[in-house]
Amino acid sequence: MKLTEHFQQGEYVYTSELGPVKGCLRPVDGDGDSDLVREAGLAEGTVHAFNVTDNQGAVMRLGSLAASVLLKQNGFEPVFQVTCRDRNRIALQSDLLNACSLGIDNVLLLTGDYTKLGDHKSAKSVFDLDSVQLVKIAKGLNEGRDMMGHRLSRPTNLCLGAVVNPNFEPLDLQVMKMEKKIEAGAEFFQSQAVYDPKVWERFIRKAEGFGVPIMYGHVVVKSPRAARYMNEHVSGIRVPEWIEQEMARVPREQYKEKAFEITLRLVKEIGPMAQGIHFMPLGWSDIVPRVIQAAGDLKPMNRAANAA
Repeated sequence: MKLTEHFQQGEYVYTSELGPVKGCLRPVDGDGDSDLVREAGLAEGTVHAFNVTDNQGAVMRLGSLAASVLLKQNGFEPVFQVTCRDRNRIALQSDLLNACSLGIDNVLLLTGDYTKLGDHKSAKSVFDLDSVQLVKIAKGLNEGRDMMGHRLSRPTNLCLGAVVNPNFEPLDLQVMKMEKKIEAGAEFFQSQAVYDPKVWERFIRKAEGFGVPIMYGHVVVKSPRAARYMNEHVSGIRVPEWIEQEMARVPREQYKEKAFEITLRLVKEIGPMAQGIHFMPLGWSDIVPRVIQAAGDLKPMNRAANAA
């Protein structure tokens, strides 16, 4: 089911992120569910869909399309992530046709991390298109034509998602890029991780008038070291000092419980200013249903809740 259908019905939408394995998909112990399906099962019944990352951090892994199809076969709704980093315009369009043909309904269209950040630092980045152009050609495929205007035998029928970074400075430039993505065909947005309610409020005041659903993005901070790493190595994210300090006050065996408490606190503060939440639990998917249940009955922010 398309995420836009949930938004149009006035639902508060939840998604969670899964990272494919660095290896071939094989069932656990030869005859059980794969690790990916098993992790999705930890949040089953509480999220509307699972984002499947596309070689996140420029680290070579199982492809997002294969992982998305596996989730679909096992009854989970995937969000197929597609980045511009590794493919030219021919391959990008072909993969979107592949996704639609294999029953994928939702895609998230991104630029992608630079290869120097990953495990194949000498790899050549492609970046034949940027994220705005990718959204535009995806919309064209939905309308029955490729990037060159050639007609398709059958159009795609994909729900088109994009990303936005409320932490970006100057913020007006990020809002302008967001507007370009909407003009190109983006139907919903998931945000980069935000840990300051004031940062989110400032952003949403500028963006809510676009009338497109915006989901608050939250990366679960798993340790004090993880907080420092994100600040030093992950562009566009700022983890406040108070989070690192709170994590540092508890013993290692209590990190997950403290991460749950921090996540819940921010979801309660920022969640009401969005139309949904996108969790990035980094392997701690069992936190997600606990947070959703504890957060109570969140409602979509009224002024954009029913737009799609």
